[in-house]
Amino acid sequence: MSGEARNLFITQADWDDAELQGLKNLLRGNGYELQDSFIAGSKPNEATNEQYLAPRIDRADVVLVLISPVAHAQPQVDWAIEYAQQQDKRIVGVYVQGGTESDLPASFQMYADALVDCQADRVVDAIEGRLDTLLMPDGETEFPARDIDRWACGESEPE
Repeated sequence: MSGEARNLFITQADWDDAELQGLKNLLRGNGYELQDSFIAGSKPNEATNEQYLAPRIDRADVVLVLISPVAHAQPQVDWAIEYAQQQDKRIVGVYVQGGTESDLPASFQMYADALVDCQADRVVDAIEGRLDTLLMPDGETEFPARDIDRWACGESEPE
């Protein structure tokens, strides 16, 4: 870790609780201190995204997205990514067991800053901004280039 604390928000499908715990353990093992404000499928709630997710994303420096076979079908995952983009948060995807490039939520494909496999050094580098590459699940091959124009709010549209 780079010496400064990072507030992380992790969004995942309800069925990915075991993978969530594994990622939390990986992060703790690499010096991250985590406050448990993650939403787990085993602890569902009735709050709306704006009531429950937005304040946690607001406090986060980085939003981690668990990429699994069911993540792309979860509305709260897409909502969290869209909201994080609006708040100018770094968005990092982490493939979990069984996750493939076909499992990427639509909003993640548009706004992701990095996409890595679940190797500690890659996850840490992506969180810290030292890795801005989108990788395939093998952890080696770069994701095909996306033809998406990006610009900051208030900046004039590129020509």
